[in-house]
Formats: sequence, structure tokens, C-alpha cells
Amino acid sequence: MPFTNLKSRPISGGDLLSFQIILMQQTIDPSIERFNLPLTIEQSDIDQLGHVNNTVYLRWVQEAAVAHWTSAATEEQYTTVIWVVVRHEIDYLASIKLGDSITARTWVGTTVKNYFERHTEIFRTNDKKVLARARTLWCPLDRSTGRPTRVGEDVRTRFSVPENL
Repeated sequence: MPFTNLKSRPISGGDLLSFQIILMQQTIDPSIERFNLPLTIEQSDIDQLGHVNNTVYLRWVQEAAVAHWTSAATEEQYTTVIWVVVRHEIDYLASIKLGDSITARTWVGTTVKNYFERHTEIFRTNDKKVLARARTLWCPLDRSTGRPTRVGEDVRTRFSVPENL
């Protein structure tokens, strides 16, 4: 479904960073779209073993998903729907150290009932080595009530892929 959209919104609560994305009369195929978010490693992300703590990976997975939603949702979708995680699965493939340049890449998966699947890879930017893979299930909430909600076909089409892909 083609649409025109110009928006600037914060990527996550408390962040001053914002996106300004112009989408002009283009159709986006969620089955092939990949959204990349460069990540910054802070000293506070490093644990006693000298690498990024496992909980930080989950934060990055969530930040990438929220940034994608923020940049791709229409104004109506963004103002009426908010998402909550109901399940995370993550495979830690290699450690991340302070000074590494990393990126989170996320894309949407299938939808079963009211659970939307999303995939994320965290990779080292210079050699593209995948350091972690995550699968997350998200449930849409009505932004005004905070209760689970059924979303319209526009959200399902934009933020999920058919099961047979």
C-alpha cells in the first residue's frame, strides 16, 4: 500500500536522538526489509567479565524494534498502538567489547493471533560478524488504555509476513 509520510519522533523514551524519514509513494515489502540501528557501547554496559552484559543485548534488541516501529509506522498507527514484549529468545554467539563498532539489524516475522514475531541480529560493523541473534514476540496495546488490542490489516500487512515465506 503506497503512502506518503514525513515524521520526526524520538527513537526511545528519554533519547534526544530522533529520526526524520521521508517515505514518498513507495511500497515496502516487509518480507525483505531490514532496519539497521548503529549502537554505542558505554562503559556501564561492560560486566565483570570484560564484555557487554547479556541484559544489554536485550536492551539493544528492544531499541532496534522501537526505532523501526517509530520510523515505519504511520502517524495514526504510532499514536494509537504501543508494543509490549511477551517473549525473548536470544543466542549469544560471540562477546562484544568496549570499542567494538556494532549494529542491530531487525526485521518482522509472522503473526499468530495477536503475537507479532520480530528477528534481530547484532553484528560487528567492520566485518559483519553476527554476535547475537534474537527472536522476540510482541503484543500490540492500545496506547490510551494500555490493554491488548487487535490491530488493523494495515499494521498486520506492514509489520508481519505471511507464514509461507
